[in-house]
Amino acid sequence: MLITSSSNERVKHARRVREGRERDLIFVEGERLVAECLTSHLKLHACFGPAEPSASMQALLERITCPIFQLSESVLESLSDTMTTQGLIVIAERPWPTLDSMFVGESPLILGLDRIQDPGNLGTLVRTAEAAGAGGLLSFAGSADAFSPKTLRSAMGSAFRLPILADVSGSGAIEACRARGIKSVVATGEADLLHYDYDWRQPTLLILGNEGRGASPEIMNACDHRVRIPLHTPVESLNVAAAGAAILFEAVRQRR
Repeated sequence: MLITSSSNERVKHARRVREGRERDLIFVEGERLVAECLTSHLKLHACFGPAEPSASMQALLERITCPIFQLSESVLESLSDTMTTQGLIVIAERPWPTLDSMFVGESPLILGLDRIQDPGNLGTLVRTAEAAGAGGLLSFAGSADAFSPKTLRSAMGSAFRLPILADVSGSGAIEACRARGIKSVVATGEADLLHYDYDWRQPTLLILGNEGRGASPEIMNACDHRVRIPLHTPVESLNVAAAGAAILFEAVRQRR
C-alpha cells in the first residue's frame, strides 16, 4: 500500500518520534544507519521507504521484519530530517543500558558530557568515545538528545553499540563512579595539570563541559582532578569534540 498523505497516522507517529516526543523510540534515517541498526539487533517497529527502492535498499528491506510502508516522494521528503531525503527510515527502540554495563575491564574509562548543546558535537564525541575504547557515555541533564536524528548521523552507528545513559545527574554520576573506585576528571582551560600528565591508566570518568561555558561550578567542585590541553597562543580553546579526542587518545596512548 502506497501512503500519499502526510496526515496518515503512521507518518504522524514517525514525525513525533523524529521530534523526540516518543521517549522510548528513535528515528533512524539512511541506508548506512539502518544497516547499523540491523547489525546491532535493535528492535524495529516500522520502516518507511520509496515506492521504487534501489537495489541496495531492497537488500536491506529483505532483512527487515517489522512492517514496511511505501511513501510517495512528497510524503517521504516531508518526513525526512535532512534537506534531501535519505530514502529509508526506521523507527527503532531506544537502547537503555544499565550503569553497570559501562564498568568493563579492570580500569574503566567513561566519558561524561555536561550540557553539550550541539548534536553534531555530541554525536562526534559518541563515535570518538567508542573508537577510544571507552566503556560508555553519560550525557548529563541539559545536554542535547544523544539519540536525536542529527546526533545519530554524527555518531555514524556508534550510538547503537556504545552504552549511553542520557539526562543523568552529573553529581549523581560522579558519586556513582566514586563508589566504584573511579576518579572523576574535568577538562578546563583553567587547570594546572596538563592532560598528558594525568595517569589515565587508572579507572576514570572524563567530563567535558558546555561549548561556551565549560562544566558547571557544581561539577568542577565535585571532580577529583582538573586537566587542560596546552595550546599555542593566541588560540584560547578547542572545539569540545576536538578536545575530547585529544584527551581520550592520550588515555589510549598511556593504556597501550
